[in-house]
Amino acid sequence: MRLREAWDQGSSATIPSLPGFDKQFHVSSGSDAEAISTYVSIIYIGYAVGAALSFFVNDRIGRRWSYRLYSLVFIIGQMITVGAPNMGALYASRIITGMGIGSLSVSGPMSIVEISPKEIRGLLTAMYTVSMGLALTVANFCVLGIHRNVPSTNLQYQIPAFSVAIFMALCISASFLISESPRWLMMVGRKEEAVQALVDLRRMPADHHRIVAEVQDIETSLILDWGDIHGNSSLWLVAKETFTVPSNLRRLQQVLVAYALAQLSGANSVTSYFIPIMSILGDTGGTERHMFLSGMYGFSKLIFSLISAFFFIDILGRRKSLFIGITAQMISHIYLGVYIKFEQSGPVPNGASTFAIVALFIHAFGYAVGLFILPYVFGGELWPNRIRSFGGAVGATCHWLFIYAIKYAFPEILSSMNNWGAFIFFAGWCFLGLLYTYFIVPEVAGLTVEEIDMIFQGPWYNAFRRTKRGSVINGLEEGSMHDIEKEIKK
Repeated sequence: MRLREAWDQGSSATIPSLPGFDKQFHVSSGSDAEAISTYVSIIYIGYAVGAALSFFVNDRIGRRWSYRLYSLVFIIGQMITVGAPNMGALYASRIITGMGIGSLSVSGPMSIVEISPKEIRGLLTAMYTVSMGLALTVANFCVLGIHRNVPSTNLQYQIPAFSVAIFMALCISASFLISESPRWLMMVGRKEEAVQALVDLRRMPADHHRIVAEVQDIETSLILDWGDIHGNSSLWLVAKETFTVPSNLRRLQQVLVAYALAQLSGANSVTSYFIPIMSILGDTGGTERHMFLSGMYGFSKLIFSLISAFFFIDILGRRKSLFIGITAQMISHIYLGVYIKFEQSGPVPNGASTFAIVALFIHAFGYAVGLFILPYVFGGELWPNRIRSFGGAVGATCHWLFIYAIKYAFPEILSSMNNWGAFIFFAGWCFLGLLYTYFIVPEVAGLTVEEIDMIFQGPWYNAFRRTKRGSVINGLEEGSMHDIEKEIKK
C-alpha cells in the first residue's frame, strides 16, 4: 500500500527533469525548487482529503474492499495524468491520485496491526514502509531509463503513470487471495469468519491455545470498548471518545507529534527536492548523475528500512530506535548547514563536498530507523479497536497536511534562510524530537494491541518510566488493574 506514495515521491522528484515533461507543461527547470513546488506538493491536499474520508468507509465495508476502492481511485488519477493536456488537469489528477493514496495510508497500517502477532507487529508494520524504499528506487531508475531511451515527447511522463496503474490493477486482483482482518470481522459480529481468518493467518488449528487466547483477547477488548461483542457508533460518539478521554488524547498527541516531527526533520523535503538540493550542494554532475543519485538515495532507504525492520523496531524497541534515528538526522543536518555556509564563502575541499553527499545518505539511515517507520507504527497500533479507524484517519489527515505545508514552503525556507539556515532549522526540530521522545514516548514493543490500552493510563510526564510489560501487566504505576479497567470502561 505504501508503494503508491513512494512511487509518487520518487517519480515526482525526477519527472520534472524530463525534457518531455518540461515541454508539455512549460516548467523552466526540474532543478529549480520553486518551479516544481506546486507540482510536488499539491498531491498532499488529496492525501489529506482521502485520509479524512476513509473513516466513513473502512469500518463499513471492511479492510479488503476498502483497499480495492482506494486503489481504483488511484488508478483513475493516474489515467488522468496520462491524458492531461495542461498543468491544471495535471494538478487535478494529482489531487485525485492523492485521495487514493491518503485513504490507503489509513487502512494499510491499521490492517497490518490488526492481523499481526504481537511479537513481530513492529516488523510487519515496518514492511509497509520498507516498500517505500523499493518503490523510490524503482521509480527513480524508471525515470532515469526513460530519460536515456525515450524521445522527448509526452511518453516520457506518461509511461511512469501508466506503469503504476497496471501494477495497481494487479494488486486489486491479488487482494481476493488475502484474509480479512479478524478484528474487523469480530467487530461486525462475524465471529466464525474471524476465527477462520486467524486460523488461515497463523496456520494453526482453531482449538490451538494461541488462537483461543487471541480470540478471547479481542472479545474482551470489544466488551470493554462497547459493552458487548460488536456494535456501531456514530461519528459524534467516536469523536467525543477520541477527544475527551485523557488516555485517548495522549494517543492522539503522540501520533500527531510523531507525524509532525517526521516532516519538521526535513526528511520528505530532502526526498522530493533531492535534485535541487544537489545543485545547492554545488554538485555539477548534470541531470543524469542527479537522477542516478536520487535513485541510489531511494535504494538506500530500502536497505536502511529493512535493517530497521529486522534489527531495531522490535528488538531495540520504539524509543531507542527513535533516539538513534533522530540523532543521525540531526548530525547530518548540522553538517550540511555548516558545509553550505562555507561553500557559499569560497572553495571547499573535495573531501568535504563528497562527505556532504554522504551526509544525505546518513540522513536517510536516520530517517529510516526512526521517523520514517515509527509514525506509521504508532498510527496503527496505539488505538483501541473502537476508535482505531477514526484515530488513524485523524492522524493520517494531519500527517498529509504537515507534508503539504513543509514541502510547499521548502523552497521559501531555503531562500529566506540563505539555503544553509534551512538545515540548521531542521536540526533544531530534531533536537526537540529527542527531548519529546525521552519524556513523552512510552515503550510498547512486545505488547498486544489490547495491552497497549493500559500503558496510556496515568500522567504524561512519567510516560518514559512505563516500559514494556512489567508496569502494564502488574499495574503498579497507576494503581491496580481494577482501577485501570474502570478507566477504560469510562
